Amino acid sequence: MPQPPSASLQRDASIQLESEPTAALLAWAEAVEAGEGTLFEKARLLATRLGAHVRPDGLVEIGFWTPELSGDVIQPKNIQLEVFTPRQTIDPSLAEQTVRFHRDYLQLEKWGDYHWGVISGLRVGDATTIGSLYWLRYLSPDTNAVTALGDCLGNSFPYGVYAPAEIYDLEGLQARRADRAYYDALIADEPVTIPAPCNILQLHVRTASPNGYLSGLTQLYRKLAAKLRCGEALTPAETNLIGYEAVQLLPTEPTVEVRSGQGGDDDHFSLRPDDEDVLDPEIEGIVAEAGDVRVRLRRPNLENWGYDIVIFGSAATNPALLETLRPDELVAFISELHTFPTGPIRVVYDLVYGHADNQAIDLLNGRFLKGPNMYGQDVNHQNPEVRAILLEMQRRKVNTGADGIRIDGGQDFKYFDPITGRVAYDDPYLLSMGDLVQEIGPARWRPFVIYEDGRPWPAEGWEEVSSYRDLVEQRPDAFQWGPMIFAHNTPALHGFWARKWRRVCEKMQLGSRWVTGCGNHDTLRRGTQVDPGEPINPHLGSTLPEVLANAYDNGAIGALTYGFGPGLPMDFIHCLMRAPWGFFRNTDDRFGVKVVAEEAPGFLDWQLSDALYAADGLFQAIKQLGFAELAQLRQFLALLTGSIAANDYDLEQIALACQVGVPTGDDGTTAVVDVAWLKAFARHFMEDMHAACNIWLHADRVDPVQAGFNLALREFRRSRPWLAENLSNDERLDLLTTPSTTIFYGMRRAPEPEASTVALVAHMGGAAMALGLPELFPEQAGPWRLLLASPGLEPSAAQLAGREPILFQDSQALLLEPG
Repeated sequence: MPQPPSASLQRDASIQLESEPTAALLAWAEAVEAGEGTLFEKARLLATRLGAHVRPDGLVEIGFWTPELSGDVIQPKNIQLEVFTPRQTIDPSLAEQTVRFHRDYLQLEKWGDYHWGVISGLRVGDATTIGSLYWLRYLSPDTNAVTALGDCLGNSFPYGVYAPAEIYDLEGLQARRADRAYYDALIADEPVTIPAPCNILQLHVRTASPNGYLSGLTQLYRKLAAKLRCGEALTPAETNLIGYEAVQLLPTEPTVEVRSGQGGDDDHFSLRPDDEDVLDPEIEGIVAEAGDVRVRLRRPNLENWGYDIVIFGSAATNPALLETLRPDELVAFISELHTFPTGPIRVVYDLVYGHADNQAIDLLNGRFLKGPNMYGQDVNHQNPEVRAILLEMQRRKVNTGADGIRIDGGQDFKYFDPITGRVAYDDPYLLSMGDLVQEIGPARWRPFVIYEDGRPWPAEGWEEVSSYRDLVEQRPDAFQWGPMIFAHNTPALHGFWARKWRRVCEKMQLGSRWVTGCGNHDTLRRGTQVDPGEPINPHLGSTLPEVLANAYDNGAIGALTYGFGPGLPMDFIHCLMRAPWGFFRNTDDRFGVKVVAEEAPGFLDWQLSDALYAADGLFQAIKQLGFAELAQLRQFLALLTGSIAANDYDLEQIALACQVGVPTGDDGTTAVVDVAWLKAFARHFMEDMHAACNIWLHADRVDPVQAGFNLALREFRRSRPWLAENLSNDERLDLLTTPSTTIFYGMRRAPEPEASTVALVAHMGGAAMALGLPELFPEQAGPWRLLLASPGLEPSAAQLAGREPILFQDSQALLLEPG
């Protein structure tokens, strides 16, 4: 049942448009329009004042880009700013509550394709209080329906992107952040470029945080910091979090939401039908009467891996990541990392601007989108206003304090060039994303830039054709995801590393500007898509989950990545924790059943054991549907997958076909499978899957020896920064391969004056092999000194002296230096 709010709030001063400040704002906009510069340059300036801005005098500037309301088709009286100011305290912890708001209306000034206004009386949100909520409402001349038009540049959306945005004091947020000293150190005459880290840890907030929110990550790092300051020992799981110079968050922007219509069970902000805006036929206008209304608020419980974004609201933080629904949580997390006792940990944002989910059609005006693609919609970066607004979204997002950006899917930024008649890549836009200057107080900086770009993906053969260098060749100070970390890698397959030898050689020769490694959110998911009937490397484990875990948390790959090869290493916390991971979302009512049919079989095969499925607290909703055992669930999913293929996603026919696959309950009855049941099954599975992916449920799976070795590799890399550079002419990496075994071995030499040497021997997969060091390194006559050995490998003095061979098992590696 909805819970009542705890306290009443005094009503603020009356909300009204201030004529003189509004006139000054319009005069500024007119001056921009009349000034010199291209359409795009003018749009860039205008975009800086779109959205809601709290002024030092307490007034609030609001600007909307409204090309869909241009012309004189809609009467000005039928375009209203609707404001909801809470009259009662909102408890962000409640799943559902009904709150009394005071609703006000006022009319902004229309100026061309824009609406502007400076307003007094608005309540400004802060760290503890939700402020006034606002959106535009207009009367559609086509349908006579009253339509909401949200602020795509809103600072805060506590109840999701389909609810009004919040008036929020960003300047106050910046003033009270705990890491101001970090930014004070950046103050200079010119913007500072943040240097790239030596390694990155990739985190998905909801499954890496103990409580599922950014606040949980902040508390976790605060606990780690306290332990380190006191010299207290860390647990193996905690060890996996330290030794990194940067943390990269999977996208934190708002994602798609379940949509069932205004007032539906899934709406996060819904008025009573009697309080909805309606058309008065006598005056042909919106009935706009100020007064109190009751709004049902439902806390956004959105579970998504992060990449199903809608572009709208991308300057804000996904409210599902905020325990308090306050933007302060993101800044508090960044501040905790910037003040970490071992040195500042930089923060990298993962930005998705190359595509949008189809829900963007409902949220953005038509100029933002070009048409459908495999993800949903192509984004129209060529429109000057859209281009300007997207860059402004990015600037505001990163201005929360990020040190670096990862730009997702660079190959998706394409357009048709009418001059050449060909599709071209919008490299100027991609490069401009790295040119933006961020500001906190007097500090100005440019984040370091990472591009993910696999062009000509998705063309046939792209894996072999892509150079993975298209953007770093144009921007030499940037990084690009290299071939060893891109989405198509499957190291669980027998002979994988021998087949990738050409790419490994490219990494050694050209990889200094590549993000490298093997495990990330894409590759781990790709590992679950491997057909178990393919030739799996049996030396990685006796079960598929063991094989997958050992393939992505692998001593030999770690030694190659951190101890020998060039580039910028990145790890994914789920790989280190050996925790389940997959493509989950509980936000798709239309295709949810199909997504589950595609994702679930591989997830069950590669990520779950019978014991893990049977564990108390996991997969509770699915078990309540009758699937008490994992075998029953696998059998039903096989039936579901076949039914979808046979019935062209006709859910009614699929439901009939799947009836026979539902287990009989203890009482002898069987659930009736209809479309509603299928959709409920899909949502329950995704939510159970999401819960099972939280890494802290699997902390006991972390081997302390393996975690210690991984940390030692990170420290090894940090103490030898020269390893990040490409191999020189007197350095080498060689391949020794048989039909059953793959060995990499090589030697690197530090530049003068250090002149140290590192040698690598790594068993990359297959049957055990005995190797003598003199045969691998005939140029080294004397003995070797052990620098690092992967777990289970302990070479003797005789072996290091070359008198006896060393038996290498799958995934074992040595890092050596001349003795």
